[in-house]
Amino acid sequence: MNVYKTLGSKFLSAAIMLCAASSFGQEVPNVDTPKPHPGGSGKFTKLVWFDEFDKDGLPDPEKWGYEKGYVRNRELQYYTVARKENAEVKEGHLVITARKDNAVIDGETREITSASLITRNKGDWQTGRIEVRAKVPSGLGTWPAIWMLPTKSKYGGWPRGGEIDIMEYVGYEPDKIYFNLHTGKYNHTRGTGRGSSVTVEKAHENFHVFAVEWFEDRIDWYLDDKKVFTVLNNEPGWEAWPLDQEFYLILNFAFGGAWGASRGVNHDLLPIEYRIDYVRVFQ
Repeated sequence: MNVYKTLGSKFLSAAIMLCAASSFGQEVPNVDTPKPHPGGSGKFTKLVWFDEFDKDGLPDPEKWGYEKGYVRNRELQYYTVARKENAEVKEGHLVITARKDNAVIDGETREITSASLITRNKGDWQTGRIEVRAKVPSGLGTWPAIWMLPTKSKYGGWPRGGEIDIMEYVGYEPDKIYFNLHTGKYNHTRGTGRGSSVTVEKAHENFHVFAVEWFEDRIDWYLDDKKVFTVLNNEPGWEAWPLDQEFYLILNFAFGGAWGASRGVNHDLLPIEYRIDYVRVFQ
């Protein structure tokens, strides 16, 4: 049993009863409030936004929006909006499913469908601990991620406004988890990307906690209870550090694309699930 999930379920019930859910800007009660996963800095302890995924059905529209269509990276999936076949809360998890279902959407057949959930204008943060417990899918073509983009970039489009990749996982490397920070000066298109990876044997077989702790002078990445990567804010100018603005969270499950399909895709995997146990933000 996951003690953190249990605490979260208790907290959610208490929050509803007391009308004190933090997502409505009111004070979060202290009793049974989830704490950050062990191993962090201990600097961010106040829960300010969360989703425990305890209510079956579509994701909570007060907390989640969607990307729609063929969005980026030459990926094969069409992102759908509020479609339970692709994004559904069940069994205490948010389940994002990539399917080869030839769905007819907006008058056209979409061979492969999936979902990308976003908190834009529903949850936006500058500094804090963003923590997600998830179980990634694996296999040729799978590309699940947990990442952040600026809500209203004051420096222009990607990569000028920045991108925080809390976790990326490409299924053809089942034992490796990636972490990255993209900015105008440092990004993979220029060959100057700042990122790292860690080896986790059969990473897709278990749930893991992925988190960043975002300070004014650095960002630390965590996998479970270990700090695994740091990027310092040690250069002047927004080109290297455009993180003086609010970012929103993205949970997406891509299939194929520039990175996900770099060693081919296996359509026989579909349908396949990406499960998220909870999302918690502390400040």
